[in-house]
Amino acid sequence: MPKANSTSWRPGVSGNPKGRAPGTGKVAALREQINEALPGIVKAMVDRALEGDPGAARLLVERVIPALRPEERPVTVHLPRDASLSDQGRALLTAAAAGELAPSQASTLLAGLSTMAKLIETDELAARVAALEERAHAKA
Repeated sequence: MPKANSTSWRPGVSGNPKGRAPGTGKVAALREQINEALPGIVKAMVDRALEGDPGAARLLVERVIPALRPEERPVTVHLPRDASLSDQGRALLTAAAAGELAPSQASTLLAGLSTMAKLIETDELAARVAALEERAHAKA
């Protein structure tokens, strides 16, 4: 196996640490050309849209006005108050099956119940560990 001499490159070390200056490549030149022509391009698109070109009109509107996002209406869900989390989950699924709740809303609420279950489990575990530590210190 040949030994590396003092002129070979080490991994991760560039032979040209300064490299090419940002904004001096072909992409930067193309962007500059587009930037210079942009007012004319926009004017031409507006003119075409005003002449009745639906593609031009659509492109302009899509770029200027953000797309509308679907919005869910809030709903009231009556869950059994003192019931277990699994009973509350069943109530959510029943409401979704009956059409009282959108499936995406039921899914979101079920995920919330799952998170709540994990939080409760963590709290109970922390309380149990604290009680065990207290007993261990009392015996010591």
